[in-house]
Parts: sequence; C-alpha cells; structure tokens
Amino acid sequence: MPIESWIAVMSVATTLVILVAALGFEAAFGYPQRLYKIIGHPVTWIGALIGKLDRDLNRDEENVSARKVSGMLALLLIIAIPAGVAWLTQSALASTWVGNLVLALLASTMLASRSLYEHVRDVARTLERDGLETARTAVGRIVGRNPQTLDEHGVARAAIESLAENASDGVTAPVFWFAVLGLPGLAAYKAINTADSMIGHRTPRHEAFGWAAARLDDLVNLPASRLTGLLFALAARLVPNGSTQSALRAMCRDARHHRSSNAGWPESAMAGALGLKLNGPKTYGTTPVEDAYMGDGHREATAADIYRALRLSGAASALMIAILLGLALISQV
Repeated sequence: MPIESWIAVMSVATTLVILVAALGFEAAFGYPQRLYKIIGHPVTWIGALIGKLDRDLNRDEENVSARKVSGMLALLLIIAIPAGVAWLTQSALASTWVGNLVLALLASTMLASRSLYEHVRDVARTLERDGLETARTAVGRIVGRNPQTLDEHGVARAAIESLAENASDGVTAPVFWFAVLGLPGLAAYKAINTADSMIGHRTPRHEAFGWAAARLDDLVNLPASRLTGLLFALAARLVPNGSTQSALRAMCRDARHHRSSNAGWPESAMAGALGLKLNGPKTYGTTPVEDAYMGDGHREATAADIYRALRLSGAASALMIAILLGLALISQV
C-alpha cells in the first residue's frame, strides 16, 4: 500500500479512536503474563536489539568521539527497525475496522498505565499491611534510589514521584507520538525510551556511546511531560483536597529546577495538587544526590497520599481520553 493510501485511511478521527481503544484495552487487560512467557514483549525485543548493538559497536578501545558516532549509528538502527516494522504493519492493517482493532491491540502493548497503577498500589498496600521493610522491597522495583535509606514517608514519596514521572513516560508520551505519527511514531518513541534506560547513563561505558540516546529521549519526552503536568493540574479538582491552583503554581515555579529537564513538570504538578513536598535529596546506591524540592506542602507522605496520587493519575487519564474523543468529534465536523 503506498504511503498516500495509509495516510488517507488513518484520518485524525480514526487515529484518535484507535488511541482511546488502546488505552481501554491496556487498562482492562494489561499485557497477559502468559503471552509474555511465550513471546516476550515489544520492549524486550527492542532491548535485545539494543543489547546486541551495545556489545558489537561500543568498543572500549575507541576514543570518546568515535564512541559517540557509534552510539548515533546504533540509535538510528534502534529507531529505524521497530518503526519500519510498525509502518509495514500499519500499512497492511489500516483499511478496515478489524485492522484498526488489531492496531489498537498492538498499540496497547506499548502503554503502561495498568502495570504502573498496580506497582504503585502494591507499595501503598505493603506500607499499610506489612510494614517498612516489605514496602522498601516493593518501592525498590519501581525506583532507582536506594530503598534502604527511606523511612515510611520516603517510601510513600518515592512511589508518588515514580507514578508522576512514569505517567508521562509510560502513558502520555506514547499516546502523544501515536497521535502525531501513528504506530511508527509509537514504536520509535518506545525504542528511544528503552535505549535511554539501557545505555543513556553517565557511566564510563555508556557516557559517550549513550549520549545521543539520552539527549533524544529528553527531546521526545518534552511535550508529554508538560502535558502530563497540565492534566494533573486540571484533574486535581476530582481528588479530595486537590488544588488546581497549587498544582499550576508549583509547576511554574519548581519544574525547571529539577535535575531532569522533564520529570520536574509532572512531579511538581502532582506535589502541588496533593499538598505535598516531593523530590529533594536522595541516595542512589551509596551516592547522595542533591535535587530541588517540588511543591511547598508537607513531607510526611503516607499510604493514603499514594492512593490520592493514584486517583489523580486515573482522573488525568480519564480527562485525556475525554480530550481525545472530543478532538475526534471536532475533526469530523
């Protein structure tokens, strides 16, 4: 099918409806564990590609400039292969309602709202029922910091911060790039994001080789991080004692001071909406890291605050679905 054909088939309304269906599928079913055991997951396939390219192209004997060039070549392949497969798939499917349904199912595999909700909810439950040590283990599955340095309030804050940041990376950003570029855009985004998580680190092995991956990940997450913060602010009215005004104030004042160019936007909005003070100093391994505070509320976060954060995230997702449906209707007028 020529490119002009699938662009015509994938109208704005169709794209947005597929997105809404994908969000519904993922929220209802997630990614079945049985399927994962049989064939893995799109992210694990991309991860296998990244691992091979890292082993083959990232040579210790090369200088910094050569490793940067090798990293850029690797990144081109990391993006082009999944995006190319996705383009061929969309070209073959995007002509009937059955094909669009399959596209929605495929897109749902690259969203993460259900798994994010479950992991963060588990932290709240263990904090309530099983005590600090078990809660540290639970939060250690979703954050990079050393959980052994966290007290109960620190565990709760870490879970809320992870929820805020990953709502952007795992939900809003994939939705945004599917809306802009269809399934190839979604696949390309997941490839970039996975590359950043695997090789975009400031370590002796990856600082040069993963430089391009880290910079590009910052760029492609820029729109979604701001949109997620705005969604949190608007959805704050749907949460007990939530404040849209405080969310917007914290986001405008604090987001740019975060170590991450993107994470500060959803984290500061979450903090302001819930009346919390998030982020600040933390420890990765044995290395203390100073970072700016987000929000000006209280630091004594609890399991109840995690549940409020989950409710805020859910309300923001519902608001996003409503916006997508509204845009789909407008595009038909």
